[in-house]
Amino acid sequence: MKRIALLIFVLSAAPAWAHHPLGGQPMETFGHGLLSGIGHPVLGFDHLFFVLAVGLAAVMAGLPRVGSLTYIIAMLLGCGVQYAGLALPLREPMIALSLLVVGGVLASGRAPARGALIALFAGFGLFHGAAFAGAIAAQEGGVSGGVLTGYLIGLGGVQALLAMLAGRVGARALSVGPTGAVPVRLAGAAVAGVGLFLCLEALEPPLLALLL
Repeated sequence: MKRIALLIFVLSAAPAWAHHPLGGQPMETFGHGLLSGIGHPVLGFDHLFFVLAVGLAAVMAGLPRVGSLTYIIAMLLGCGVQYAGLALPLREPMIALSLLVVGGVLASGRAPARGALIALFAGFGLFHGAAFAGAIAAQEGGVSGGVLTGYLIGLGGVQALLAMLAGRVGARALSVGPTGAVPVRLAGAAVAGVGLFLCLEALEPPLLALLL
């Protein structure tokens, strides 16, 4: 029960709906960029749930470091690509789908194929990174190199820490045997449930447009 409670707590730590720790103020220094980079994955519940699921799924597949690192690198690449002006289509639907798919992998209780999991982390990481780039790409005139550096360090650092913590919790749960998989599967079901809700929300506008 303690492990179940801990995993559920990790995945539902009352994240705020706001995505900006600076209250929408412009980023002008390295420190501003660092704080914003740290805050965005924590304050955005969709990103928070996904990176925690990444840590759990990576441990389940026996790739605690490589799996999480793959996501971090792809996420930073996606952020850079979006900031450079190469927009990725369907960002929000893909982020919703990422929660549904990776959450579903965890909920299944089966260790995923390593190659497939790495591909999922890399592909979905690009879209999460593209979404993070909105905070800096939207600023008139762009941001300075110091701000951008701080932002990327914050983004990568905090998500690596979150994935590592989730992975350690998952590894402890799985180490006790078959019963230890229960909290991991419950956490996956919670993530998949959020992903399903977001997918349905993304589908609502086009479906209504067809019906009306």
